[in-house]
Amino acid sequence: MSDDKTLVITGASSGIGAETARHAVQAGWSVVIAGRRKNALEDLCVELGGSEKAHPVVCDVSSWDDQQKLVSEALQHFGKIDAVLANAGIGGTPGGFSGADPLQWKDMILTNVYGVALTLRASLEEIKKNKGHVVIMSSAAGRLHLSGSMYGATKWAASAIGYNLREELKGTGVRTTIIEPGVVDTPFFDDPKPDGLKAEDIARSVMFALSQPHGMNLHEMTVYPTSSQH
Repeated sequence: MSDDKTLVITGASSGIGAETARHAVQAGWSVVIAGRRKNALEDLCVELGGSEKAHPVVCDVSSWDDQQKLVSEALQHFGKIDAVLANAGIGGTPGGFSGADPLQWKDMILTNVYGVALTLRASLEEIKKNKGHVVIMSSAAGRLHLSGSMYGATKWAASAIGYNLREELKGTGVRTTIIEPGVVDTPFFDDPKPDGLKAEDIARSVMFALSQPHGMNLHEMTVYPTSSQH
């Protein structure tokens, strides 16, 4: 059991989640890294310094059983949970509301909305014990009107979860942060986004929120690349 603070990160196999794990360990945190790709999680765990600093858990965030297992393994390995980053998310396919694949919508809603809610439901009891911190990875897409975007709708919902969670947790000492990045150049996209933000930019944003004095709650951050209006 580590005396360090422990951060649970969903969607940690690559991109923002993996980069946040790196920054967290550098800042002295222990991390529980969750995702669907076992090999990627195990490789990242080795990179981060092995079992003393990181613990990998295969987790489909749309599964309540998997979410409960994630929290259980975090407690077994590190003894506590001080913060959680609900980061897992998937994007959409072309076609808009007129022509996109309805089954893909279902997967996206289950991951981007239901999955966030399950992460909270599974972890909040432990977070409350430690007067910890919940970070929800939303998107600037949830603040814009994007033609035919179910993805944007799911991120509206993710931000709304963050606002409603803050109301629920008033008086508990738990802090909440919603992070809404613009375009980020990560494996999330099929094509490179050279003018976009980098995963490390968003990881620094997460760590900035987590590092604030406990009396201060940085509730919402929207982060855009300098080269873009959105």
